[in-house]
Amino acid sequence: MLRVENLETFYGTSQALFSMSFDVNVGEVATLLGRNGMGKTTTINSLMGIIKPHAGSITYDGVEVLGEPSFKMANLGLGLVPEGRQIFPNLSVRENLVATASNHLEMPEPWSVDRIYELFPELAQRATSMGNLLSGGEQQMLAVGRALMTNPKLLILDEATEGLAPLIREKIWKALGQIRDSGLSILIIDKNLTDLFKLADRHCIVEKGAVVWTGSSTELQMSEDIQYRYLGV
Repeated sequence: MLRVENLETFYGTSQALFSMSFDVNVGEVATLLGRNGMGKTTTINSLMGIIKPHAGSITYDGVEVLGEPSFKMANLGLGLVPEGRQIFPNLSVRENLVATASNHLEMPEPWSVDRIYELFPELAQRATSMGNLLSGGEQQMLAVGRALMTNPKLLILDEATEGLAPLIREKIWKALGQIRDSGLSILIIDKNLTDLFKLADRHCIVEKGAVVWTGSSTELQMSEDIQYRYLGV
């Protein structure tokens, strides 16, 4: 579904990505792992057209999309849950969901407001509450729901559970499992390895703007030296 090859991205004269390469298959859950500042969010922003890459290739469904604007990437079926949630603070929960609702790809079973409420019952209870009145966990649920309302083919989550209470994290991981079981492809950044091992098919470890290791959950669990070298604090 998605193939990234030799991607290079700069901030001014400072290079952030060096030959970044990885792929995500149809129906697969893949991760980007690594310490802070290694280029994971820059990779996501380059994919989504938020930052324009300097060189490389991004192929999505067999079509080259390098440098395409964000709105086109969204229309092609990439749904983003950004770091920091970035919900609309002055819109209600329901308005946040409806604001992004679309089905450009004519999915046979599209996500709807009611379906989001089934996934996150907490949002149904806060349907008329303004976004800025929600807890951090409720805002993250809303950010996931908002991305799903675009009916993407690939859901991308940047720091899916960062800063959330354990109970809320558990609910987010459970929902992501349900999303995976629906057949949706997922690319996720997070630090909770225990939960990622249960959810993900494949992991890509990023170091200094490039993927330095790729393998399955079982392979990464068994590679304590890799965990210590690239993921340890």
